Amino acid sequence: MHPHIEKLHYISKQHTRLIIGLMSGTSLDGLDIALCKINGSGTNTQCDVIDFKTIDYCEDYRQHVKAIFAKPIGSIEQVCILNAWIGRYHAKLVNQAIHDFGYQNTDIDVVASHGQTIYHSPSEQHQYANFPNATLQIGDGDHIAVLTNIITLSDFRQKHIAAGGQGAPLVMYGDYLMFHSQDENRIMLNIGGIANLTYLPSKGGVSEVFSSDIGPGNTIMDAFMQSHYSDLHYDTDATISSAGSVHQGLLMQLASSIFFMQSFPKTTGPEVFNLAYLLEAQKLAEATDLSNEDVMATLCDFSAKCISDSIITLGKTLPHLMIYVSGGGIHNPLLMKRIQIRLSNQLPQAKIGTTELLSLNPDAKEAVLFALLANETLCANTQTLSSQETNMPSVSLGKVSFPD
Repeated sequence: MHPHIEKLHYISKQHTRLIIGLMSGTSLDGLDIALCKINGSGTNTQCDVIDFKTIDYCEDYRQHVKAIFAKPIGSIEQVCILNAWIGRYHAKLVNQAIHDFGYQNTDIDVVASHGQTIYHSPSEQHQYANFPNATLQIGDGDHIAVLTNIITLSDFRQKHIAAGGQGAPLVMYGDYLMFHSQDENRIMLNIGGIANLTYLPSKGGVSEVFSSDIGPGNTIMDAFMQSHYSDLHYDTDATISSAGSVHQGLLMQLASSIFFMQSFPKTTGPEVFNLAYLLEAQKLAEATDLSNEDVMATLCDFSAKCISDSIITLGKTLPHLMIYVSGGGIHNPLLMKRIQIRLSNQLPQAKIGTTELLSLNPDAKEAVLFALLANETLCANTQTLSSQETNMPSVSLGKVSFPD
């Protein structure tokens, strides 16, 4: 047996494992790095977040990724080069984080890397007959493994698609393992570039649990800010959007996408909800002359409407519903306020708070998820979730890269 296979077997048999989870989202603000101590697997999983940090990306990273991100046509050479470059860049940030956490690389059992999504294309979106769902994350795990000298699991979404899923969202796995409750109806809401949720009713089995994208979170707002304010990556403290007024015609036009008519679970991305989508909606609503403040106010309300409408649809039959929120959207006070107003008007039995109430840093949640997915791949005796579950195939996720 090769020594690296022996090491992998040894790690899988340990009582506890130190796993670093990595998440790089569509906002391109930085790499989320969560150091997790995990024991057990499946519904017996126990996960403690030992430390967490986000290391901001340099401007070169943002510009290189933006050159190919969510574009149906681009340079194959750029994709090829960036696949290696991002892997090496992420490895450098992992090494920095391990040092900052006060650990040695030899202390870490596994790195779990999401990679950088550059294109997401479910069949409902691409509409090419006889072609499957597809997604692409770059930042090759071999480079991370070699440069950190740590076994790395990466490219988690491909197996999900191969087994019949859509590659996103994957949050159901971690949400079910960590947050399913027999006593409380829960919706786990994550507001990143795209907003997604996991439906966790207290009664019933795993067959009733699912995750779904529900529409744009921060993605169009961030893109608009970056295209109109050269020194701003996002609307800090909702300063711009709070100074504007919602244009109802534009709001309704934005909310008319066929995506919102699809049943759960479903998936989407910035390939659909982007500045071109906004511009087309402005033309149709005869709202091309709006101030930046009014556009941002309307985009903020659009995200709040997408999120709230989905929660209301799912939550109206659930008494005593609790909504736990994570992701960058929690830092937008106007967005959170508008979600709360919409929910209080139409779903008064629901309460909302962040995952801090469940002892999990809401900024760390997605990075922790990938640590949990890696742990399942290494240690689960059986697959946790039903193989019959639509869009949630019961498979191990992630490719293994060895440092030697």
